[in-house]
Amino acid sequence: MTSQLGELNPDAAPPWLRPLVDNVHGVPDAYRRRVPPDVLANIVELDKQAVLAGARRDAAVLVLFSGPADLPAPALPDDADLLVTVRASTLRHHAGQAAFPGGATDPGDDGPVATAFREAWEETGIDTERLRPLATLERMFIPPSGFHVVPVLAYSPDPGPVAVVDPSETAVVARVPVRAFINPENRLMVCREAATRRFAGPAFLLNEMLVWGFTGQVISAILDVAGWAQPWNTDDVRELDEAMALVEHPNGYGEAQR
Repeated sequence: MTSQLGELNPDAAPPWLRPLVDNVHGVPDAYRRRVPPDVLANIVELDKQAVLAGARRDAAVLVLFSGPADLPAPALPDDADLLVTVRASTLRHHAGQAAFPGGATDPGDDGPVATAFREAWEETGIDTERLRPLATLERMFIPPSGFHVVPVLAYSPDPGPVAVVDPSETAVVARVPVRAFINPENRLMVCREAATRRFAGPAFLLNEMLVWGFTGQVISAILDVAGWAQPWNTDDVRELDEAMALVEHPNGYGEAQR
């Protein structure tokens, strides 16, 4: 991995990603629309408490889209994909949960792009020279871990091979087709506890993972803002344990990974 990350360059986005990049400022609002007002208010209060207590922990995640550079807008390439991992079951925070590559900021990191790229390289072995950072999203607070996370939107026409580097940290690394997230049959709502209040958030059931929580919320918001989302059954609400059990039986739910 090299440290030459370059500046954010929205113009490096291919035409099919332009609707997202041009409207990336709308992702946080699309994210919050799925969070009940009382839960959102409690998260904001917990954020304030973390800052006052000096417990703020900065972090960044990589939201990496890959696909051909020359397909004209607004067509989404069939082979466009999004890089997702599953965290090892032994980790202290978010164990066994699907996530974007990323993690806590190191003292030597020069901003969130550096953090996201470094963490992605450490987790997946990706060649960061192939990546083009496009934009950063608004910092978001994750109460269970106390992290203030900056999602870094990036693009690569071909990111090269990726794989699990350290099984003690990462269980799965996958370039998931964007159309698998768009497919209404792969979507559901998952009931969970957030900041001691119970609510259901958007989730995606795929071959190797259930994508829910912060990552599911961000992907759902991205689909909405990019104009890729299709109508789906938001009344299909599952308990988290029930939804996780479905991962072991992908043929019994939707059309996973398609």
